Amino acid sequence: MGAWTFADIWEAIAAAQPDYPAHIQGERVVTWGQFDARADALAAHLIAAGLDHQAKIAAFLYNGPEYLETYYAAFKGGFAPVNTNYRYGPEELFYLFDNADAQAIVFHAGFSEVAEAIRPRLTGVKTWIALAEPGHPVPTWADDYDAVVAKLPAERPVKASWGRSPDDLLLLYTGGTTGMPKGVMWRQDDLFNVVGAGGQVLRGLAPIETLDQAASRLSDPDHYRPLSLVACPQMHGTGQFSSIIALNLGGAVATLPSRKFSAIELWNEAERLKADGIVIVGLAFSTPMLEALEANPGRWDLSTVQAMSSSGSMWSQENKRGLLSHCTNAMIFDSFGSSEAVGLGVSASAPGAEVQTAAFVIGPNCAVFTEEGRRVTPGSGERGLVAVTGSLPMGYYKDAEKTDKTFKTLEGQRWSVPGDWAEVNLDGTLKLLGRGSVCINTGGEKVFPEEVEEALKTHRDVRDAVVVGLPDARFGERICAVVETDGAGRPTLGELSAHVRATLAGYKAPRDLVLVDSIGRAPNGKVDYMAVKARAVAALNIPA
Repeated sequence: MGAWTFADIWEAIAAAQPDYPAHIQGERVVTWGQFDARADALAAHLIAAGLDHQAKIAAFLYNGPEYLETYYAAFKGGFAPVNTNYRYGPEELFYLFDNADAQAIVFHAGFSEVAEAIRPRLTGVKTWIALAEPGHPVPTWADDYDAVVAKLPAERPVKASWGRSPDDLLLLYTGGTTGMPKGVMWRQDDLFNVVGAGGQVLRGLAPIETLDQAASRLSDPDHYRPLSLVACPQMHGTGQFSSIIALNLGGAVATLPSRKFSAIELWNEAERLKADGIVIVGLAFSTPMLEALEANPGRWDLSTVQAMSSSGSMWSQENKRGLLSHCTNAMIFDSFGSSEAVGLGVSASAPGAEVQTAAFVIGPNCAVFTEEGRRVTPGSGERGLVAVTGSLPMGYYKDAEKTDKTFKTLEGQRWSVPGDWAEVNLDGTLKLLGRGSVCINTGGEKVFPEEVEEALKTHRDVRDAVVVGLPDARFGERICAVVETDGAGRPTLGELSAHVRATLAGYKAPRDLVLVDSIGRAPNGKVDYMAVKARAVAALNIPA
């Protein structure tokens, strides 16, 4: 077992290169020295607020320097940072904060109204810290983020009395099978190792072996410092872990100035910053990116872009080919993994050598097992569940039952088996088949049909409802509601979407509607999702 903590590593890097950029957002540049100082001030504030060892710090924030500063402060103080999906509705947010036992919530002031609505019930929160925005001042019941990070503590670096440990956690909340999020518990040491341990294979940069090495290698002018343009939300694992990887190398993380994704803005920033890496989530990002390039041939100098990476959503071969025709110095890395299983596989494409959609090279610690626990033989055509071993999360926070279902002992080792089905080709590559559940992935967001169905059923005109995912050129899948009415009314798509949005995040609202006389449930109440999906495809005349 190692002894790595992110705060120790980043403090060493900050001391070695205080004037080098750590985060760039538009014209704003936060240096490593500023990043370190602001995190120290925030950590001191959290300690003074009386937070406990490994208290949970929720980052209810859009992309920006403050997101990583909040995480850094949590690491410094021996606390556990928690991501927050800012698209959640009030009850989803309450569930997350309550389930995580959050003792501090750092939020953009634009979220004040929803935060204030649930604040009286969150009695365990000891401090609310708000970042002011244009038109959204800091509420009276919260501390001002900018004022907090400006008060440098007398002693730096900041460490709480309990110190730091490689066992300190990062909680990554992800969707659950009932639609309610569950917190994946990553030990810092395990997470550091699983995201490369400060190394970069493609650059021939070996993982670091000592803390001194993290800083001493920065004196080499040829040391690789990435400038990673993270276009996807840092609240999700892809954006968050990609940011951490860049920081571990002493590099800089760039985020887009606007909160609504713009492909034009992305390419403008990639050119302006001379970014060498771009991080996205599948077709929801890459489709408008390609459309912008096709509509503006030769507009941008993208010669510095050497890597485009994605995880968590399907990315088509045709789309990759198009992007690489414009970014001729780049490779595309399509990672297959999840919040609880990093490194299941990777698909690497270069100009003229684009990998087939859903074809992944199996990771070094990855295997495919039948439900009985037997390894699938390559080329057999047998289907199994993809599993990964090595550095793994501890499990799900406060949920032993779900932990036991996902983390299994096979061949005498502990494996993470998140539920992805695949075949193993004769050459050892994976043919990914998809989740065994009916989870819908729309633009990188997981949507579980049950919770949307329950929301739909509360509409006065809905007798029964089933939700399925239909193919979508941009988002991978889109939500379709198949609804059995009560016979008296015929609800419209707009009405039902608005009804769902009243209680759930907007991306969970249906974008298609099919009205049926009967859902056709089995006597035991179960439904054949594949059959319902086929009915929806036929009713909407979607090409096979």
